[in-house]
Amino acid sequence: MRKKSGVFGGRSTADQVLAGIDLTGKHCVVTGCTSGIGLQTASALAANGAHVIALARTLEGAQRACQEIGYNCSPVQCDLEDLESVAAAAEVIRQRQVPLDVIVANAGIANLGSLYIRYGVEQQFLVNHIGHFALVNELSSLLRDVTGRVVIVSSGAASARATASRIMFDNLAGQRFYKPAWFYQQSKFANAVYAKELSRRLQARGITVNTVNPGAVLGTALGRHSSWVRRLARLAALPFGRSPAQGAATVALLAASPNAAGVSGEYWYGCKIARGNPLLNDAELALRLWNTSEDIIAKHRASQTQALARAA
Repeated sequence: MRKKSGVFGGRSTADQVLAGIDLTGKHCVVTGCTSGIGLQTASALAANGAHVIALARTLEGAQRACQEIGYNCSPVQCDLEDLESVAAAAEVIRQRQVPLDVIVANAGIANLGSLYIRYGVEQQFLVNHIGHFALVNELSSLLRDVTGRVVIVSSGAASARATASRIMFDNLAGQRFYKPAWFYQQSKFANAVYAKELSRRLQARGITVNTVNPGAVLGTALGRHSSWVRRLARLAALPFGRSPAQGAATVALLAASPNAAGVSGEYWYGCKIARGNPLLNDAELALRLWNTSEDIIAKHRASQTQALARAA
């Protein structure tokens, strides 16, 4: 089911799309809340009465974010690079014993200067996709039926040429070759493919799942690993980019606006449904990504069990 998003567009802000919407009693999980889109999304949700569970790589970072947000906010440590940390964060949230209304999977890293491998996959794929895959799947049972929402922040890179040959399942660790930009594009494409499949799997419960391309957002921490050439390019784009508050508008709209109620499985840009990569409709690709992601997590759990057995 499709609905119009109203008069909002690419220059709207998160506060504008949520203006006048009472979110009292709502519980919202937001990853990557320390800066940029995550902080702006969390702030807008909290300002309208929602209780935000703010996740960050370190507890100190999450606490600082909650202090900046000012109210209606609880910090939780969740290092998406560490599957043990992801599992622990999910357990902390479960122990709160409250239903969740929204999960915003926003955190991400980009364009790393060198190859780093963990759990048999490259770091950007691990943080941007696998970590969120594990977290959202752990928490999905807590989402309210009918009204629950999942928002996954992808990128325009999900439609880039480098992903036209699909996900490099035979090179997830970068063992054959490694180009940081290509692996970032792959990870963001995986976000969008995962969202499409999750939408199908949660459809029976009435939970909506959508993907967001926030556009070229300036003033975020996403480019902290970029080369000086890429940083100069970002500086040159300053007059044309969006602020973090503008980049968070579509995320906030999908998280809590009545204008997006009932809309699921879509790729959004500028507060409107947009055209995504045609491969997002490839059910075989989505199933292979889901199974591969589950296998990566299962292998980690098996190795942990073996390590505990040896230590006993």
